[in-house]
Amino acid sequence: MDASVVAVHLSPGHTMAKAAVESVRLIAGLGLEGDAHAGATVKHRSRVARDPAQPNLRQVHLIHAELHDQLRAAGFAIATGAMGENITTRGIDLLGLTTGTQLRLGAEAVIEVTGLRNPCAQLDGVQPGLMAAVLDHAADGALIRKAGVMAVVVTGGSVSPGDPITVAVAGAGGPLQPV
Repeated sequence: MDASVVAVHLSPGHTMAKAAVESVRLIAGLGLEGDAHAGATVKHRSRVARDPAQPNLRQVHLIHAELHDQLRAAGFAIATGAMGENITTRGIDLLGLTTGTQLRLGAEAVIEVTGLRNPCAQLDGVQPGLMAAVLDHAADGALIRKAGVMAVVVTGGSVSPGDPITVAVAGAGGPLQPV
C-alpha cells in the first residue's frame, strides 16, 4: 500500500481536537499556518511554562490512521483530529521511523521527524481510558507510546487529503524518543 495523507487538521486555539480542513499550508521553521502550535519556539502551554525559549520540535503532529482503526476495534469512537493531530496518515509506519527522517508530503512540503508524541491525560477527556489505550509495554517492560510522532517543517507547501507520503531522507538518529 502506498503511504498517503488521510486528513489534515488545525486549530487556532489550544484545543485537543482539531478541525478537519481541505488543506493546510506548512511554513518552513514554523509549522502549520493558522495553528496554535506554529512557531519557532515551543507553543505547548506546559512546555512554555518550563522554558518559553526552547525550540519548537512539535510543529506538526502526525497520527497513523491504523491507530484509529485499532482504537475503534477496541470500542473507542475516535475521529481523525480528535487526538490533536495535524496530519492523519495511512500506509507508513510512523512509530518505526528514526529521528531525523524527512518525509515529503504531497508535491512540495518536507517535514523532519523529531520524536514521539508523549500522550497526556487530556486524552481521557476525549474518551475515558483513551490515554491507557495509546500506551503499551514491550516484552522487556519498556513503555511504548502509540500516539503518533512530532515533526518540524523543513520545506513549506500545501498538504491535502490524498497526497502521497514518501521518505525523502532516512533519519540517521536512533529510535524515536518522546519530545
